[in-house]
Amino acid sequence: MTGTPAGRLALPHVPGLRAYTPGLQPTGRGWTKLNTNECPYPPSPRVAEAILREVGGDGAALRLYPDPASSALRAAVARLHGVDESRVCIGNGSDDILNLLMRCFCGPKAGAAFTLPSYSLYPVLVGIQDGASTPVALDRTLRLPVEAVARSGAGVFLLTSPNAPTGVGFPNSEIAAILGSFGGLVVVDEAYAPFARENATGLLGAHPNLVVVRTLSKAYALAGMRVGYALADPEVIGLLDRVRDSYNVSRLSQAAALAALGDPDYYAGIIGRIKATRDSYVDSCIKRRGWFTFKSEANFICTEPRDSGGRAGPGVAKSAYDFLFTRKVLVRHFPSDALTASFLRISVGTDDEMLLLDDTLDAWLKAPQNA
Repeated sequence: MTGTPAGRLALPHVPGLRAYTPGLQPTGRGWTKLNTNECPYPPSPRVAEAILREVGGDGAALRLYPDPASSALRAAVARLHGVDESRVCIGNGSDDILNLLMRCFCGPKAGAAFTLPSYSLYPVLVGIQDGASTPVALDRTLRLPVEAVARSGAGVFLLTSPNAPTGVGFPNSEIAAILGSFGGLVVVDEAYAPFARENATGLLGAHPNLVVVRTLSKAYALAGMRVGYALADPEVIGLLDRVRDSYNVSRLSQAAALAALGDPDYYAGIIGRIKATRDSYVDSCIKRRGWFTFKSEANFICTEPRDSGGRAGPGVAKSAYDFLFTRKVLVRHFPSDALTASFLRISVGTDDEMLLLDDTLDAWLKAPQNA
């Protein structure tokens, strides 16, 4: 063979990148999957009907490209939030939107700040652009460190609200303080906003440096279809459209999303069920088990397990995680951050799934290693 090995032709920063690590997606049967914050209920029946209509009897429509601008979906999202269509961009999941934002606003001369803990995709996207990541540490109060963000010197501040993986929502008063003191773009990633008491969409009109990012993966049960969107100043949306892939959202995804947004009563019902299950389980963790548990405003719970001797810590959390895993119950453990190392993040499942989880944790507490 002759010539330079292909890997050496990559941009200098690329070989040192670390890829995002998604939650485990098991292929076998029998798993109780409470690790990736998917909706435990199916999407509206209208979704499957819309997909079948789009496919047609012979599937001929699939040979055609989708609407490159997702125009009908932009209009539906604009109506949902009471904004002009010029303030909406549709993406292949909210991760696509975040990637587009990094393409526009992040690079070697403009880094990004984000809270720690936070969505672990952020430093990956910043690194792809060869930008500098500036973590801003949170403590157990989960109060936004407004002054630290303002001093970060970053061009973009990425904020997950409600926070991942704790589930704590940030009030608009704190977000407004960030918007008033930070000189760059503020991206509020609201993947879990339908489960929260408050959201930042009402701040858009007064703050042209605000971008709100949403997804249909969680509350709308469309994780497999990959649809997300941005709400922002028209100038920002114009920039996103300049760097967006031409056909970034498939025909079937657009049809599914339109059908989902067209059935608000169905989704109000399942969001209500998820919130009720969540609140009940948080109360159980706190009152019955005596475990410190964040007051979640998302579709997951972040709790600090204690063994039968009352001990907590990273080793205890790992023990509980491993025990659940051997019983085919999947949750998440984030040992790399000091704030989350002693916690488990548990997606809210059906009532039956949460009961199974509870029974398995009871068995863990009775296991010999916890005596």
